[in-house]
Amino acid sequence: MKNDLRQEQERLDLVTGTITEQMSKLADEAGRRRSEVTHIQKHFWDEVKVNTDTFDDYLETIIGLRQQAQALTVSQSTHRHAKSRLSVLERMQKSPYFGRIDFTEEGTRETEKVYIGISTLTDSSGEDFLVYDWRAPVSSVYYDYPPGPAEYTTPGGVIKGNLETKWQYIIREGVVESMFDTSLTIGDEILKEVLGKGTDKHMHSIVATIQQEQNRIIRHVSGKLLIVQGAAGSGKTSAAMQRIAYLLYKYRDRLKADQIILFSPNSMFNSYVSNVLPELGEENMQQVTFQEYMYHRLSGSFKVEDPYEQLEYVLTAEDEPARRTRTASIKFKASTSFFETVKAYSHSLEETGMVFKGIKFRGKPFVSAKQISERFYGTDTSIRFSNRIEKLQEWLNAKIDETEKAELNKPWVQEEIELLSKDEYQKAFAYLEKRKGSEEDLDDYEQEIKVLGRMVVRRKLKPLRKWVQELRFVDFTALYRQLFSDPMHINKWMTGTAPEEWADICGMTMNMLDEGRLNYEDAPPFLFLKEQIQGFQTNTSIKHVLVDEAQDYSPFQFEFLKRLFPLAKMTVLGDFNQAIFVHASGLSDFHPLLSLYGPDETEAILLNRSYRSTKPITDFTRKLVPNGDQIASFERGGEMPVMTTISDRAELHRRITAKVADFQTQGHHSIAIICKSAAESSEVFNALSNIPDIKLVKSGSAEYEQGIVVIPAYLAKGIEFDAVIIYDASAQVYGDASLRRLFYTACTRALHLLQIYSEGEPCAFLQEVPRESLIWS
Repeated sequence: MKNDLRQEQERLDLVTGTITEQMSKLADEAGRRRSEVTHIQKHFWDEVKVNTDTFDDYLETIIGLRQQAQALTVSQSTHRHAKSRLSVLERMQKSPYFGRIDFTEEGTRETEKVYIGISTLTDSSGEDFLVYDWRAPVSSVYYDYPPGPAEYTTPGGVIKGNLETKWQYIIREGVVESMFDTSLTIGDEILKEVLGKGTDKHMHSIVATIQQEQNRIIRHVSGKLLIVQGAAGSGKTSAAMQRIAYLLYKYRDRLKADQIILFSPNSMFNSYVSNVLPELGEENMQQVTFQEYMYHRLSGSFKVEDPYEQLEYVLTAEDEPARRTRTASIKFKASTSFFETVKAYSHSLEETGMVFKGIKFRGKPFVSAKQISERFYGTDTSIRFSNRIEKLQEWLNAKIDETEKAELNKPWVQEEIELLSKDEYQKAFAYLEKRKGSEEDLDDYEQEIKVLGRMVVRRKLKPLRKWVQELRFVDFTALYRQLFSDPMHINKWMTGTAPEEWADICGMTMNMLDEGRLNYEDAPPFLFLKEQIQGFQTNTSIKHVLVDEAQDYSPFQFEFLKRLFPLAKMTVLGDFNQAIFVHASGLSDFHPLLSLYGPDETEAILLNRSYRSTKPITDFTRKLVPNGDQIASFERGGEMPVMTTISDRAELHRRITAKVADFQTQGHHSIAIICKSAAESSEVFNALSNIPDIKLVKSGSAEYEQGIVVIPAYLAKGIEFDAVIIYDASAQVYGDASLRRLFYTACTRALHLLQIYSEGEPCAFLQEVPRESLIWS
């Protein structure tokens, strides 16, 4: 083995030497190209002879400009490429590769040693591969096969052969510290080592630890929809991020990072995953939250509730009488049944029921709501709904044109002219200068009055034109309100049965609309109804949509994404054991999503092995959920989770303060004190302010905070911490059965240590766990 290590070190030295040599050349190239770009930008016009005297001179000028612009573009592109490649080589220098396969292709006797890293590297001749990119076709053998028969797919066909051996390396600072023959080593030593480290501010690319089932996700290319359902800590998000890197590599000639969009749970999560693609040498994709999209579309009309405000209400309003109505409303308005109801209602508006707003001009009726309605329903009903709205806009614009002509000679116009500013007069005279000679029959004064009058009238009519353009003559609020104005009306559009709280839901919804508010559960159906009427606004530039924490999305939201990005493929990731929003209660899988694109265009992959936590923590947390026996733990040892019962709040705070100090002494830097809600988090943060550098994480936090944090369980989703303290797992706090998934989510954030406190009797979820899975103190 020592001899093998020596030979491997010699090869590594050769590879790092090649990297250093290439980096030096690239640094020179990048510097030279940067100088070229600066020079061209500085002397752009010096190199171009501008002459437009004749057509030939003009053509020569155009050609000169184009050549200069092309030279600038080439230099800028080469500079960007050199800088990007230099950045990749800098990352490779300390650890050029992490794996190797010895592969004998069918029909040959020669065994090729294929070294695998984050990017391809060739020797100085450019002919021999020293390192293969982990996304290259041959690299899939490393992830998918044990020693024995193996194959991989290339653009030219399937290559079959025999995988002789498979090696993994630990290389640090250019030194081969160890290597493992994975056909002989029990367990994944590199994976254990990576998972055994402390957390960082960002999620990292861990291509060296990709498992076979994760590799299926990464390299999946068929169909419109890929559904990944995986246990907490199963590597869903990590695999999805490597998937994006793989797609950008595979389709690099036609797919760019800005054509991919990630819908994530919150801005803090965006910050957490922002490092993965750059680590793999790719640009970051677009990242957004669904609530940001909704706010952008609706904030001008309503005060739109945030999803976490909705969740906070549900978690903290246990004693409020309206809570039952609100939770019933959330469940129903997120359902497929309500989606179909709104769709049927919108179709019925083609025949009757549209609500319009009259338009006024100078305080007087211009067009009444009745006139607009009669015009709308007087047109051909076989025309598409959105086209009928367009025809209505054309009719209204024509009426505005008529009004403009009719108003020109009215007395009010002369009065407005007299009130014009000096600047406005000058604009009118400038316009007259351009028009000189075109109206010979009018003298200068008449022309002046005519131009000024037209300017005054058009300025007054401008708000009307904008009103028409933005469809503000359609009363969308009243249209949505009609769904709830009479509890019996819903039977006209609904095939199923409304919830028993429907009458109360109707009253609550109308009160909300009257107050100019829109609850989060109402935002998707309201916007869907609006889009059904005015025509869906689509984004055809996006080619791939990634949705994380997909169990928190409703059928409405997925239908929206499908229509919003009609040319995009979609990857959705989720875990229904972490479905903490009310609308997802009762669901256990993504079955409702199967109809989104149809079974032929949909594939589902299940990840049931959890890698995040130590085996004792995973064995404990999987006892918290009904289907937990399906979750497999990774063989990484550690301390048992501890459950401590405390009699009073002051003692609880003393214990937590001491425990945080203990965790820090053990070398753990990322410590989360997880609470049920934001309200509880705020109280706890104030009570524990004596802990140095403690931070409070709120729903508006843009950055993932490193160190000691107090955080609500629902904001901790998707993030991991070295050590987790559950603030109060008592029956008083987690007494409701609906909080089981929230409690599970909180506990599964821990990598190495989990400490649970309870002020008084622990909740039923803990009482049900076998005594041997938890240390009680």
